Amino acid sequence: MKEVKIISTGSYVPENIIDNNFLSNIVETSDEWITSRTGIKQRRISKDENTSDIAYKAALKAIEKANIDVLDIENIIVATITPDSFSPSVSCIVQEKLGAKNASCFDVNAACTGLIYGISIAWALIKSGLYKNSLVIGAEVLSKIIDWKDRNTCVLFGDGASAVFLSASEQKGIISTFIMSDGQKGNAIKIPALPVENIITGFVEKPQCKISMDGREVYRFATDVMAKSIEKVLENSGLNIEDISLIIPHQANIRIIEYAADKLKVSKDKFYINIDKYGNTSAASIGIALDEAFDEGRIKSGDNIILVGFGGGLTWGATLIKV
Repeated sequence: MKEVKIISTGSYVPENIIDNNFLSNIVETSDEWITSRTGIKQRRISKDENTSDIAYKAALKAIEKANIDVLDIENIIVATITPDSFSPSVSCIVQEKLGAKNASCFDVNAACTGLIYGISIAWALIKSGLYKNSLVIGAEVLSKIIDWKDRNTCVLFGDGASAVFLSASEQKGIISTFIMSDGQKGNAIKIPALPVENIITGFVEKPQCKISMDGREVYRFATDVMAKSIEKVLENSGLNIEDISLIIPHQANIRIIEYAADKLKVSKDKFYINIDKYGNTSAASIGIALDEAFDEGRIKSGDNIILVGFGGGLTWGATLIKV
């Protein structure tokens, strides 16, 4: 079986910056309230770019870094809960924008764990020999599904995209990957779609496609599974937490990250944190942080790093990588 390495990364966020003070003019909140409870200071909001647009821009950066011809891309996976349309998929739209006509394409819906799921799927496809490479993208325009009157959720989210390019390799790159779900708790984070409405059922009032969340339930879930996911990939790889140079967590809430650090008995400095700049960008967040960590020199050749996420579904997982 082939080994699989992450060859390159890319990310993109819209230019429009919305800070906490701006939101305080829309809902009853304040910079102090948001910052102290979440760690978020600002977020990026799309003006006229849809999910496929920002996914394409993040993908271009990863492709340029990998120095690969788009015609050599064999597979494109997009993780998103905010697609442009039910069909075509975001991945097919990105394929058209890139001109990557030789790739198979599909989308994955695993919310904030989406990039981990996409990487795990791409890893399995390459390991099996079906493909030699895969472009995995996490992209969200969450601003279009936010209820801007709900102060408990509208302060949390932002828009952004990230991409990783994976390729078959003789050297081990992805050492261990782990994904899990619990659909019984799915109502903790919900975004309604279309109801069953036809000539037999009659016509019904359509719900608003806006995100809702049981914050307390999600916090309990996240603080439990983040540390467990890290421990799982360590156990599967035979490594210890001391062997890990950097942990790239889903950027949902600074308190969740601090709780995981305490539970694992490590310094918070072992976690890469950029939630203050972007808020929660769902499937994009881990990849944006990964790309920034590379650009800042926080990750060096030979380092062991862990990507870890949790989100709607409910879903969670982690991936341990040797760079």
